[in-house]
Amino acid sequence: MDIIANYGTTLILIAAAFGFLMAIGIGANDVANAMGTSVGSKALTVKQAIIIAMIFEFAGAYLAGGEVTDTIRKGVIETSLFADQPDVLVFGMLSALLAAGTWLLLASYMGWPVSTTHSIIGAIIGFACVAVGTEAVDWGSVQGIVGSWIITPVISGFFAYVIFVSAQRLIFDTERPLINAKRFVPVYMFITTIVIALVTIKKGLKHVGLHLSNGEAWAWAAGVSALVMIGGYIYINKKFANREDDHSFAGVEGIFSVLMVITACAMAFAHGSNDVANAIGPLSAVVSTVEHMGEITTKSTIAWWILPLGGIGIVVGLATMGHKVMATVGTGITELTPSRGFAAQLATACTVVLASGTGLPISTTQTLVGAVLGVGFARGIGALNLGVVRNIIASWVVTLPAGALLAVVFYYAMQAIFV
Repeated sequence: MDIIANYGTTLILIAAAFGFLMAIGIGANDVANAMGTSVGSKALTVKQAIIIAMIFEFAGAYLAGGEVTDTIRKGVIETSLFADQPDVLVFGMLSALLAAGTWLLLASYMGWPVSTTHSIIGAIIGFACVAVGTEAVDWGSVQGIVGSWIITPVISGFFAYVIFVSAQRLIFDTERPLINAKRFVPVYMFITTIVIALVTIKKGLKHVGLHLSNGEAWAWAAGVSALVMIGGYIYINKKFANREDDHSFAGVEGIFSVLMVITACAMAFAHGSNDVANAIGPLSAVVSTVEHMGEITTKSTIAWWILPLGGIGIVVGLATMGHKVMATVGTGITELTPSRGFAAQLATACTVVLASGTGLPISTTQTLVGAVLGVGFARGIGALNLGVVRNIIASWVVTLPAGALLAVVFYYAMQAIFV
C-alpha cells in the first residue's frame, strides 16, 4: 500500500509506457495481419492500409472496445485475491504488459503472425501463478477463451468458404461475370456494412450515451447499409461503364478491389473493437488501482487518455514494423486476389465483431488465418502453402508460454526495483 502511495504517479507513467509498447506490438502484428489480405491482394497499398487503420481502429476501440476490456481485466484472474496486496496486482499487470509487448515486437521483427490475445493472457497467468498461486487464475474463464481459439478459426473458415463459393457461383462461373459483379458486389457491400453498423449502434454507441431498441438498431443499420450499397452501385457502374465487354478475370477482380476498401474498413473496426483491450485492459487496471489508493474496484471508468494512447500505439506499430507480417499473411499462406481477400476479410470481421459483442477475447490472428484457409480449401488443398501454415501454428504454440515466462522474469524485476 505504501508503494502505491509513494510511487503512484511513477507507476501510472510506467504503465502508460508499457501499454504504449504493447499497442505498438499489436499494430505491428495483429493489425498488420488484419490488413495483410488487402495489401497482399494489391487492392490497397501499404500507405492506404495505414490510413484506413488510423481512422477505423480508433473508431472501433472507442465505440465498441469496452466489453472485452472488462474480460481481460477481471475475467482471467480473480482480482479479489489481490485485495490485501494491490501493489502485487499493479506489478503483475506492468510485467504482463512489458512481457506481451516484448514478445510481439520480437515476433513482428521475425515476421511471425502471433496472437496478441495469447501473449497478454499468457503473461497475466504467468505472473498470477508465481505471485499468488494457481488459485488466482479463473481456469473456467481460461478454458472458454482457449475453446474460442479453436472454434473461431473454424467459424471464420466456414464463413469465408461460403462467401467465396457464393462469389464463384454468382459471378465468376457465369457467362457474363462483369455484369454480375456489378449486380452482386453492392449486395456484398450491404452485408459487410450491416455487420459493422449493428455492433456500432447497438453496443458501441452506449459509450456516448445513445441507447436504441433492437428495432431501432436494425432500422438504422439497414438504412446506413442501404446508403453504402446504393453509393457502391453508382460508383461501380460509373467507373466500369466502358468495360461492358471485359469479362476477363482481371476486369471482375477490379470491381472486387472497390469492395476490398469497404471490407478493410470493417476489418479495422472489428479489430479495434476487440484487440485494443489487450493493451488498455491491464493499463486500465493499474490506473484504477493507483487512483483508488490500492482499492481494487469491481467496475471503473477507463481514463480519457487510455483509448487514444492505445490507438496511437497501434498506428505507430503498423507504420513502422507491420510490413513483414503483412507479407506472411498476404502472400505466404495462399495466393490472394481481391475476391479471395474480400471473402477472408468479411468472414473475419463478422467473427470478430460477433465475439466482441459477447465479450470473449478471441484471437484476430487465428480468426483471419482460419478465413484465409477457408478460401484456400475452396480452391483445393493444393492452393495452400502447408509449410507456412505449419510455421504459423508453431508460433502460436510458443506464444502463450513465452508470454508467461517473460512476465515471471519482469515481475521479479519489478519487485526488486520497488520493494
